[in-house]
Amino acid sequence: MEPASEPAAGPEASYSCHVYRAERLRVIAGANLDDPLGAIDTLCAGDVYAFDPAARTHVLHVHDPAASDSGSGRFLRRDGMRITVAHGSALGQPGAAIVLEGRLRLMTDGGSIAEILVIAIDEGAAAHWFFLPLDPLDPDKAYTLLEISDDPGEVRLAEITPVAFVRGTQITLADGRQCPVEDLEPGAMVLTRDHGAQPLRWIGQRTLRATGPHAPVLIPSGALPNRQDLLLSQHQRLFIYQSGGDLLTETPEMLVRAGDLVDDSTVFLRPGGFVDYFHLVFDRHEIIYAECIPTESLLINERTLGIFPEDLAQSISADMPSLSQQQRFASEADKRTVRATGAKALHRLIRGD
Repeated sequence: MEPASEPAAGPEASYSCHVYRAERLRVIAGANLDDPLGAIDTLCAGDVYAFDPAARTHVLHVHDPAASDSGSGRFLRRDGMRITVAHGSALGQPGAAIVLEGRLRLMTDGGSIAEILVIAIDEGAAAHWFFLPLDPLDPDKAYTLLEISDDPGEVRLAEITPVAFVRGTQITLADGRQCPVEDLEPGAMVLTRDHGAQPLRWIGQRTLRATGPHAPVLIPSGALPNRQDLLLSQHQRLFIYQSGGDLLTETPEMLVRAGDLVDDSTVFLRPGGFVDYFHLVFDRHEIIYAECIPTESLLINERTLGIFPEDLAQSISADMPSLSQQQRFASEADKRTVRATGAKALHRLIRGD
């Protein structure tokens, strides 16, 4: 892994996504034997690819004027509209052009289909290649390239970045009892940090293969103030109250993504098999308690609806057509803050050490 460097100033992110380096998908049989994924005009239908089991995702912050204007969290392709690397991205220099090369359709021996988006970051002197899976990739399977299209289409980023709790997570009810998230129903009274007992308005579920960005974060029992193992999606945010004078964010109350707590010694990713993710919605964006750790509910407004999977967005809009929430006033820790602070220091803040 390349050492982290302080990013230069640049445009603000319109949205972010997790991508893999192109060399993590390599031809194991066919015309381009041993070659990594690259420009789509060099690819050959029929080549068989293997996905590196050691591959790790990298966060790409994207500045997309069309998406910023529309409030959408999607990759949008419009004539004359340039998308670039945004400030704070783990990949590329801020301001470098992001080129959406196209979409590939692959198939396993068992007939499962996976699509990926091929992306290039053009820094002038050199181009660097990456790919964004639109379906989970399994490192135990070989993938035959079926179709190559130079039209990437429109991509909903929520298809690859769920924000949710995993089946079995104990949620604290208003009377102090613990209830598995999958047993909650609309109307259940849940304990919130700021507004006491609040009724659950809506619950959604998705089942995904637990690979790459879909793999949940495991916080083992006792690692933080959790009584049992806590499993969350990588983008689920935990609430931290910072006491003292040295604040990491503008407010003492901070939200930090579960994925940023992973250090592979105390907090881990847990890939493998399938995972059931559950989304909880209240009248307001709330801080609730999952395995006794304060964490957020799903935030609903015009911008977030634009990045939800189509089925979830339609269900929420049908059930709660007028619901529009403001993010709770806690500040979110940005990537530079997380990098400078380190996962273990964030653990200590959550524990109150």
